[in-house]
Amino acid sequence: MDLDAYSAAHGPKWDRLAHLGGMRRLDGREADELIDLYRSGATELSTMTSTMGRSIPADRLSLAMSRARLKFTGTPANPLRQIAIFFTASLPAALYRVRWITFWVTVACVAVGVAYGVWLGSDPRNLVAVVGQTNIEAYPKQFVDYYSNRSEAAFSGQVWTNNAFIAAQCIAFGILGVWAPYALFQNSQNVGISGAIMAHEGRLDDFFLYIAPHGQLELYSIFLAGATGILIFWAWVAPGHRTRAQALREDGRALFTLVIGTTLMLLTSGLIEGIVTRQDWPWPIKIGIGTVALLAWIAYQWIVGRRAFRAGQTGDLERFEAGEEKLVAG
Repeated sequence: MDLDAYSAAHGPKWDRLAHLGGMRRLDGREADELIDLYRSGATELSTMTSTMGRSIPADRLSLAMSRARLKFTGTPANPLRQIAIFFTASLPAALYRVRWITFWVTVACVAVGVAYGVWLGSDPRNLVAVVGQTNIEAYPKQFVDYYSNRSEAAFSGQVWTNNAFIAAQCIAFGILGVWAPYALFQNSQNVGISGAIMAHEGRLDDFFLYIAPHGQLELYSIFLAGATGILIFWAWVAPGHRTRAQALREDGRALFTLVIGTTLMLLTSGLIEGIVTRQDWPWPIKIGIGTVALLAWIAYQWIVGRRAFRAGQTGDLERFEAGEEKLVAG
């Protein structure tokens, strides 16, 4: 194909297509003309791309067709409707997709934390070697005071932003394959060390009482973020019938939705940690609040998520917004 000759022959139609696509209002005749030009342009674009590959004329025609398509298929979406779709379909579907890997990550992280706590707690010499005697003696008071030495708003904001940053890193750097497992292991290790120190000082009850109200949802959120990062990496390792680039693009878009999800989960746990834990309420009430918050998010993940997933949602963009993978002739 002589691309210059082909462009010269069809150029006036393409210019007319671009002109009509850029007009604010179209009458009936112009709308019919736009549809006719769009149909012929689709055939011509397919011919160029299938024979010559990507080219400047093809890109210009593709842009003109995109603008024209918006005239008769696209209308500005209602932002409130888009928000509703996100929270009732996209986010729960993405949460549902990571449900089982989150479960197994939770089991593994709990096992690591318990193993470290038992190992260090079984022999005080191990604990002293890892932490230091001075730090062991000062830690219980610091652990308890940590929850009440700042204002509720400041403390809630601090723990929320810190944990949300960690969760976002697990998802964003999940493609590396090592970042999420390392962050999960380090977090589980630190929890185990804290428990061992409190047990050594006879304050194990304080450890569980102070961590239980917020820690249930907070730890689950971190586990979920790590599981999401691992799943993004796995999409690249085992893409299935898709190319690796396509699998990474699709799953990366869909699962990155969970950055918002885990941020909201950690906001909930941060408010519990900053407001509820310090209150002079019976411990069963404070722990119960944390348990209800965790169960509410799990129900959202499993029940609402299953309904959205069965309806065909994945968390990814719709096909129109995501764009076609390639142009196919015919």
